Amino acid sequence: MTDALSSVLATVRERTTPSEAERERLADATDRFVARTESATADLSVETDLVRVGSTARETWLPGDQDIDLFVRFPPDLPREDLESMGLEVGRAVLPEGRAEYAEHPYTTGKFEGYDVDLVPCYRVQSATDARSAVDRTPFHTEYVEREITTDLAADVRVLKRFLTACGIYGSDLRTEGFSGYLCELLVIEFGGVRPLIEVVADWHLPVELDPEDHGTRGFDDPLVVIDPTDPERNVAAVLSSTNLARFQHHARTLTDDPHEDRFESSDPSPLSREDLETHLARRETTPIALRFPTPDIVDDQLYPQLEKSRSNLVDELDRRGFSVLRSAAFAADRALLMIEPEVDSLPAVERHVGPPVHVREHAAAFYEKYDESDAYGPFVDEGRYVVEREREYTAAVECLESELFSVALGPAVECALDGGYDLLVGDELLDLLAEFDADLARYYEPSP
Repeated sequence: MTDALSSVLATVRERTTPSEAERERLADATDRFVARTESATADLSVETDLVRVGSTARETWLPGDQDIDLFVRFPPDLPREDLESMGLEVGRAVLPEGRAEYAEHPYTTGKFEGYDVDLVPCYRVQSATDARSAVDRTPFHTEYVEREITTDLAADVRVLKRFLTACGIYGSDLRTEGFSGYLCELLVIEFGGVRPLIEVVADWHLPVELDPEDHGTRGFDDPLVVIDPTDPERNVAAVLSSTNLARFQHHARTLTDDPHEDRFESSDPSPLSREDLETHLARRETTPIALRFPTPDIVDDQLYPQLEKSRSNLVDELDRRGFSVLRSAAFAADRALLMIEPEVDSLPAVERHVGPPVHVREHAAAFYEKYDESDAYGPFVDEGRYVVEREREYTAAVECLESELFSVALGPAVECALDGGYDLLVGDELLDLLAEFDADLARYYEPSP
């Protein structure tokens, strides 16, 4: 089995090694991009320097996925508004067809000689712990990895990235909540290669804490903690969700048990057909509810947390009202979709409401007085407590969801979009979603790790 795994990893390693021609083209384009940026910064009123960061700077990029990330470092005492304005000024000069994006502060993104490029202003701080913004740490990450990584380890990082991409868990954006490139590099360096990493992950008992530079425990409460070698107050794996960590373990075990090159290839589910969806709806005998609305015009790292917050709070409200939710999901394309599948779509007209123990006189008396003259059944005593059976506010899950839609805490952009109008589809009406969400519905109704 070990020989088979070694053979598969060696094959994937060859496939994920950029050609010499690719390297040369990238190096030449990067040199010209740096030169253009140096020219654009030459006349600024403050001294700057440039630092290449990211996978192309650390030789851990995959063939066909070459981004050029260049940081312009400004003096640490420069006011934030000046850093932002000068950073955008440089961006416009270097990338006149580019556009400003906004994270913690604005940066410029665009195309240069066919490559996706980011031009990011940051502060030239003495250490990562002195960072004034999140991006200030990035040059220190590059410096650390360049010092610790070897050519063989860089090749293994590329293999790991291909594996995680095939599993759908590569990327630290808030939509994916997966593995960042920096986390991949640290894991391969820590375990001395991709094979020992995969083998140990298959047997991990969580939580796991790794501390490459022996900074000491900092009390992180995450299933995987990788203390940043350059900043001991930061967990590099903080964005990684527990679900995606579990997926990594599942796929690591699958790979070690049955090594195969196909495990490194992405495979999107086949779009769900109308007949398939009809079969699932009939088989499950549930009444799913889908809330469709225009996708808010915000960046993904704002959109997906808001969709998740909205989905989660709507589910909690239905659960609280007795409509136990089997599963739910959130999707987004041109329009967004919150899908909720209650186990129970209708409930009796009355619900049991348990009050305080009779011996707790003050609270018990208040409960009794509240319901004594009501039309509820009771109060009566059951196992030492007052109990009533009162009229239920909502007997249908869809009625509850629509009535309480704006009562729960929604993401602000989601709430604004819903306020502008939405569609509520129930049961077989989900068939109308296939034109927009056939692949998403396939992932929902045909789930896999």
